[in-house]
Order: sequence, then C-alpha cells, then structure tokens
Amino acid sequence: MKKNIINFIFNNHLFILIIIIICSCNFNENNSRMTIYKTDFGELPTGQKVDKYKLSNSTISVEVINYGGIITNIKVPDDQGNLKDVVLGFDNIEGYINEHPYFGAIIGRYGNRIKNGKFNIDGNEYNLAINNGEHSLHGGIKGFDKVIWSVEELEGKNFIGLQLSYLSKHMEEGYPGNLNVVVKYILNDKNELKILYNANTDATTILNLTQHSYFNLLGESSGDILDHMVIINADNFLPVDSGLIPTGEIRNVTNTPFDFRNEKKIGQDINLDNKQLIYGIGYDHCWVLNDYGKGVRKVAQARSNLSGILMEVYSDQPGIQFYTGNFLDGTLNSKKGKNYKKRNGFCFETQHFPNSPNQINFPDVILTPEETYSSETWFKFSN
Repeated sequence: MKKNIINFIFNNHLFILIIIIICSCNFNENNSRMTIYKTDFGELPTGQKVDKYKLSNSTISVEVINYGGIITNIKVPDDQGNLKDVVLGFDNIEGYINEHPYFGAIIGRYGNRIKNGKFNIDGNEYNLAINNGEHSLHGGIKGFDKVIWSVEELEGKNFIGLQLSYLSKHMEEGYPGNLNVVVKYILNDKNELKILYNANTDATTILNLTQHSYFNLLGESSGDILDHMVIINADNFLPVDSGLIPTGEIRNVTNTPFDFRNEKKIGQDINLDNKQLIYGIGYDHCWVLNDYGKGVRKVAQARSNLSGILMEVYSDQPGIQFYTGNFLDGTLNSKKGKNYKKRNGFCFETQHFPNSPNQINFPDVILTPEETYSSETWFKFSN
C-alpha cells in the first residue's frame, strides 16, 4: 500500500505541482485584493509630518491621514461602474490646516455642543473652550480633529485597517483625566467601513466620540444633496433652541419635517416654514434612534438615484446628528476646483446626545477609570 502511494505521487508529480501553483495563485490573488498604501501628505507648520494611508479592496477605497484621523476620500463605483469620490474634502494638507467645517475628522472629546461650555462631575464644575457662539463644539479649539494620531496598520482575514491612537492629557481643552483613545478604521471585503472606538481614563470624565465625514453619493463637487433619498430609524428627535442646544424635550417625528422613517428626499421638507428648520437653516438635529441598547443595528441609509450608490449606516449609539451642510458658503474649494456651497454634502454623525452632561433625562456620557468606552459604527456601500 505504501509503495503504491509513493508510485502515485511520483507518477503524478506534475499534476500535484500544478495544483499547488493554482492554490498559491488563488491565495495571492485574494490577498492582493486588500491593500494598504502609505504616501506623504505634507507637513504641519510645526514641522510634523502628515501621512496618508489608502485602504483598498477589489471594489472601493478609503483614504485617511494621521492629522485628525481625517477621511479624505472614499471612492465607490456607481451603477455604471464609474468610481465616485463620495466625501467632501481637500487634496492637500493646507486645506485641512486652514479653517474648515470638520471635513472627515474624528471628533472628540465631545462630539456636538455643550451649553456654555460647562458641566459638572460630582459637584465639580468644569469650563471648556468656547468656540461656537456661547458654547463648546466638537471638543473645543483644538479637538481630536487637529492632532497627529499614531497609526498602526492592521491586516486580517478578509479585512485591512488602521489603528489610530492618541493620548489626550488631563485638562486638555478643559476636560479632566488623561484619556487614552484608540480608533480603528476597518475595511472588509463586504464594502463595509467599520469605525471602532475605545478609550479609558485615569479620572472621571465625559466622552462622546464620532466621525464627521460629509457625504455626497453623486460624487463630491456634484452640487447639492437635496435629491438624496434618506431613511432614519427614529420615532423621535431633539428640538433645539436658537443656539442649536437641545431643549431637553424628546419630540415625536409624526407629522413633522423630521419624519424619515420611510424613504424621503432630503429636499422634500427642508425649506418649510418650521421653527426648528429655521434655527438649523435646515436639518442640524439629533435623532433619537430606535432600539438603543440592542447593540449594533441599522440606524439610517442614504441613496442617490442618479448614481445608484446606497450607503447604509449601522451603529450601537443612541443618536445620530443629521446635518445637511447648511453653513457651507462657497468659500472652500472642492477637490475638482469648484466650491463647496450650501447643502453640497450631508453628515450622519452617530453619537450620544448634544449637551447630555447638562440634561439628566439624556443617556449618560460619564466615563470612570473603572470603565472602558467602546462603540462602533459601520458605513456599508453598494449599488
């Protein structure tokens, strides 16, 4: 029997060699579909080097810089197979160094607004940097969107990614505690971009992390997003005052312009004579997502009928800030040499509620040294 096996192998060595080569080629082909490519993206006025990382699978690509953890490009095929860059941004570091509306950035320590930049923990009042009228917005004057993150490349079965790390020191922008933050961008072979957040602190603090990409599923530089079809899985939203601070009320969306439970064009109700729309100059509100506490679930989607591109959003967060680029004013140049004008992009910022530290009926945003902050959001693209 042993002799027969040896004779078989010897007589069929060419066949076996061919099988090995084929298997090897298939492995290499599958492996080569997922790539990470690092390039130079310039430097800051401080002399710090800025790197760009391009994550690609066989269908889409995502580009990220270590300054602000900013997503600079997401390229997705439309229904004709043409690649569309579906996020607003710039092709050079100068665009991101100069003032811009948080294009593509990681936001922290606290995404959205905190009234008068004040909050209390255990009877101690903390005063944050004021950078939005009378309030603190998106972490202050130098939030996570304006720092250099340490980057580690990740590779696994059917995914590639980046692990971004940053130490936010005690009292940075007024926040207590030394906070270690890790954000992972994971691109898999299902055309899902997963954003995984983790953090821990050595003193009790508040935390609300989010991602601030502006999307246009027809392609950046393609005009407004008013014809995009949107669904938000939320029965309620948070009304705001004239400073865009939630009043504390949780209001049902029924019979209001804020009802996106069934697919609806962004532009259908955006210009109605509605007090909330007047305050926001359109949509700039937080929706109270259904099924909070049930982990990651589908919370929203957007679709362009013209490109055929669909983006689905999954998250474990209680809220989503839907913002329709109302403050874009044409002063920023786009990647194609045009200008980003009012409503040329929209944001789906998954998060806890604005001003939560000052609203006892909102979900808690306190992080203690005994806890680990953990959250995730996915953006899935298809056509």
